[in-house]
Amino acid sequence: MWSWVLHRITGATIFFFLFVHVLDTALVRVSPQAYNSVVASYKTPIVGLMEFGLVVAVSYHALNGVRIILIDFWSQGPRYQRLMLWIIGALWLLLMVPAAVVLGIHMWDHFR
Repeated sequence: MWSWVLHRITGATIFFFLFVHVLDTALVRVSPQAYNSVVASYKTPIVGLMEFGLVVAVSYHALNGVRIILIDFWSQGPRYQRLMLWIIGALWLLLMVPAAVVLGIHMWDHFR
């Protein structure tokens, strides 16, 4: 149940990011100065944390999407769906630790 909720929340979050990304990239055609000022406003610690949140959302959404595909198209998928949930949870943690370290180092260097 909670994996379904998280999958929907991460999907909506990714959609919102893509919408904002397309809008701010479209500013290049309207006014390069406006684009530069918007991009400069992204260089804050809060936006750095939001970037990490995006990495969290995309990685969970991708791994859970593979699990959903296996449940739907593999004949043994429903039988092993709980095990696959634990596996994607472990894989997600294994991905998040190095991602947090890399982004943390980048943010530390950038904002100190």
